[in-house]
Amino acid sequence: MPDPEAARALHQLDLVKPDGRALTLYGLAPVEVTSEVPSPSPDPVDARPVLRWHPVRGEWVMYAAHRLGRTFLPPPEYNPLAPTRDPAHPTELPRGRYDVAVFENRFPSLTLNAPDPGPGPADTRAGVGACEVVVFSQDASGRLADLTEAQLTLLLGVWADRTTRLAATGKIRSVLCFENRGVEVGVTLHHPHGQIYAYDHVPPVPARAAEQMRAYREAHGRPWLEDFVAAERAEGVRVIRDEGEALSVVPPFARFTYETWVLPARPVAFLADLSASERAAFARVLGDALRRLDALFGVRMPYLLTVQQAPLDTPGEAGPATYPLRVELCPYLRAPGRLKFLAGTEQGAGEFANDKFPEVAAAELRAADPAFTPDKPGGQQ
Repeated sequence: MPDPEAARALHQLDLVKPDGRALTLYGLAPVEVTSEVPSPSPDPVDARPVLRWHPVRGEWVMYAAHRLGRTFLPPPEYNPLAPTRDPAHPTELPRGRYDVAVFENRFPSLTLNAPDPGPGPADTRAGVGACEVVVFSQDASGRLADLTEAQLTLLLGVWADRTTRLAATGKIRSVLCFENRGVEVGVTLHHPHGQIYAYDHVPPVPARAAEQMRAYREAHGRPWLEDFVAAERAEGVRVIRDEGEALSVVPPFARFTYETWVLPARPVAFLADLSASERAAFARVLGDALRRLDALFGVRMPYLLTVQQAPLDTPGEAGPATYPLRVELCPYLRAPGRLKFLAGTEQGAGEFANDKFPEVAAAELRAADPAFTPDKPGGQQ
């Protein structure tokens, strides 16, 4: 069950943009807005996303032609994710006192009110869901790793709150919070931010995980995560940092060379299930893991961060007692200046080839100085 103490730590203010999109500001202190609520355009979003079924892979593919016009590497003098300074050139955010901002994406791949596209090939249907942007900080030059423990704890609370709100729409079955970091993984805005995709179906990754975890519990009588944490602690060689209520490890089955998982010490399905102390420990371990990745090669590591929570309709014992909540960090450098490309076996067969054993990668991450702050992006040496 969600911890009331953790929920009370969230200060929030719901607003509406001139174009009709929702904006929520979150803070460690009561939120204050000192300017008009802006939007880069006053025109309402006209998104008509559709889904088409891939019968061979057994998954939906999203189509959203309106996204071709989305913001792409804007000039340095215009940052759409910073608070508006010049009313003649409005951004997405107002001036004021707040720590995290969440707003509906102006170029969504899914919308809660997607219109029926009519008959089409491959079981075409409306792209029902939600896409939100999460701005981690008002500091345009910082990193997610630069947030304080209190700010990272707040962000975990924001992700939990968004999941709860999206579930309350009655249209959503799975929520993915994530951050793409670095141009190497397609980032077009450098201001530290992430996104949330909410689906009206359960995508392949959480669906397969739920199936595997259910099978493990049926076979062993206890959640997989319980055994996994105990085994990693006993062996010790892949653990990077252990805070008691949360820990980070390079999993023994890592697909990316320096893949890092941040886990609660007990099995829970959702961020909202963590107690206040568990959430704080989780934030400390997450910040440490992010900083070590940047210190590893002395550059800002390009990565994909995903918050893996259970499908929203996972019932009873198959959910909270079984599904392993975790943050997966997948770094895209396998060595200094060398990117990991998803090529033949990864794309064609769905099985990864890794150049380094997880035990060696974990030792290198433990040796990395989390106090080091790189200036260069990951593609430079």
